[in-house]
Amino acid sequence: MLRMESSLELGNMTRVQEFVLLGLSTRPGIRNALFAVFLTLYLLTLLENTLIIYLICSHSELHKPMYFFLGNLSCLEMCYVSVTMPSLLLGLWTGPCHVPFTACMTQLFFFIVLICTECTLLASMAYDRYVAICRPLHYPLLMRPQVCLGLALSSWIGGLLVSVVKTSCIASLSCCGPNVLNQFFCDVSPLLNLSCTHVALTELVDFISAIVIFCGTLLAALASYSAIVVAVLLMPSAAARRKAFSTCASHLIVVGIFYSAALFIYCRPSRIKSMDLNKVLSVIYTVVTPMCNPIIYCLRNKEVHVVLRKTLHWP
Repeated sequence: MLRMESSLELGNMTRVQEFVLLGLSTRPGIRNALFAVFLTLYLLTLLENTLIIYLICSHSELHKPMYFFLGNLSCLEMCYVSVTMPSLLLGLWTGPCHVPFTACMTQLFFFIVLICTECTLLASMAYDRYVAICRPLHYPLLMRPQVCLGLALSSWIGGLLVSVVKTSCIASLSCCGPNVLNQFFCDVSPLLNLSCTHVALTELVDFISAIVIFCGTLLAALASYSAIVVAVLLMPSAAARRKAFSTCASHLIVVGIFYSAALFIYCRPSRIKSMDLNKVLSVIYTVVTPMCNPIIYCLRNKEVHVVLRKTLHWP
C-alpha cells in the first residue's frame, strides 16, 4: 500500500504542465528599454540575413562554395534568433511568462538543433577557407558542389540527431518543486536544475555531446585557421598578408566569442548554479553573434559590396 502511494506521488510530481520563465530581467524599470534594444537587434539580424540570402540567390557571381555556406549560415541565424528571441521579448514586455511543457520542449529541441548545426557549419566554413588559401589548385575538386552539399547536410542532420537524444533525455526527467526557470528561454541547465530525480545519465549525455560537437568542431576550426595563418606568413606580399590577417582575425573573434560562451555553459558536467551569469552568456551566443556574423563574414566582403551596389543601383 505504501509503495502504491509513493508511486502515485511520484506520478503527480512528474506531471509538469507548464514552466515559468523569469526572463532576462524582472525589474520593471529597465524592461521597456531592454525590450526596445532587443527588438531592434532582432529586426536588424533578420534584415541582415534576409539581404545576404537574397544577394546570394539572385547573383550568379556569388554562386561559389564560400557563399553557399554563408547562405546556410544566414538561414540558420534567422531560425536561431526566431527560436529564442520571441520568448525574450515577451518576458521583457509582460514579465515572467508561463510556457506549456510541450512548447518548452519544442523550443529546447529546435535550439539544440540550431546551436549544434552552427558549430559544425562554422567548422565547415573554416575548412573551406583553408582549402581556398592553402590548397588553391585543388579547390575546385575538394570543394565541388557535392562536397559542399554533403558538409551542409551533415551539419543539419548531426544537429538533428544530437537534439533528438538530448531533448528525449531531458523530457523524461521527473520534475518537482517550483517549475520556475531563471532564464529567458527553455535551456538545458535550468531544466536540469528542476529535476528531483537522478540526472547523472542525462548530464553525461549532455557533457559527451558537448565535447563531441563543441570541442570537436572548435578543434577543426582552429586547425584550419592555424594552417591559414602559417600560409599567410609565407606570403611574399605585405599587403596580402595584412588583408588575409584582417579577415582571419575577424573570423576568429566571432568564433572565439561564440565558442567561449557556449563551452562555458555546455561543457560542464554539473548543473550550473550561477544562472544570472548563464543568462548573460546566453545573450552573447543567441543575440550578439547572430547579429555580428553577417557583418563579419559577408557584408565586409568586396564581392558582396559589388552586388549590393548593383542591386541598390548605387554608382
